[in-house]
Amino acid sequence: MSVDLSGARWFKSTHSQPSADCVEIAHLSAESVGVRDSKDPTGPALVFSGEQWDRFLDSGIWRD
Repeated sequence: MSVDLSGARWFKSTHSQPSADCVEIAHLSAESVGVRDSKDPTGPALVFSGEQWDRFLDSGIWRD
């Protein structure tokens, strides 16, 4: 699947430290979320369905 990310509005988590490298998230549509490495903003990004993203958030893994 190819997704056009040129208009995506990326943001870092509020849990990120100001000088720390982390992931950035973009809400691409009501049905998809993009995730990329903040150190490589022009590099590849992962795209998850809204359902997949919700399961990830509900898992609590991201807090560790």
